[in-house]
Amino acid sequence: MSFRILGLCVEPFKHLFGLSDQELAANNVIRRIAVAKPGFPDRVELRDAEPGESLLLLNYMHQPAHSPYQASHAIFVSEKSQSRYDQSNEVPASLRGRTLSLRAFDNKGLIVTADVIDGKKVEELIEKQLDTAEVAYIHAHYAGHGCYAARIERVS
Repeated sequence: MSFRILGLCVEPFKHLFGLSDQELAANNVIRRIAVAKPGFPDRVELRDAEPGESLLLLNYMHQPAHSPYQASHAIFVSEKSQSRYDQSNEVPASLRGRTLSLRAFDNKGLIVTADVIDGKKVEELIEKQLDTAEVAYIHAHYAGHGCYAARIERVS
C-alpha cells in the first residue's frame, strides 16, 4: 500500500523566525541551538538539525479534532526551515532512526489502533494500520518524549 508522509507547513511559524529571546518568551517559545545530530528533529522538513543550528521549541496543536484525543505537545522547528516534507513511500532519517509510536485515527479524530515500533521497520506498521478501512490518517510520535513527529496518509 502506498503512503505519504507530511511535515508541518512552515507558514504558521515564520513570524517567529529571528525574534529576540524576549519576544519569543512572550509567545511561550524558547530558542535552542542543536548540540548534536541526531537530537533536534525539525517537524517541517523532517530532518535532524545540524549542530549549531537554531531551532524554536514551542507547543503545537497536532490533533485539533473535536474529540477526547485533541492534543498538543512541544516540537522543534528549525529557523532555517523552508518547505514542508511531502514524500510518498519514503521514510525520512529523522523517523527511521528512532522508536516511534504510530496512532491511527478515524475521520472523527478517534484512535482506531496504536502501536510502538522501531523506525527501521516502520513501513510494515504503516501498511498494517492503513489497511484498516476506518483509519483516515496516522500520527507518528517520537516514543521517547511523546512528541508529534509527522502525519501519514494513504496515497489515493
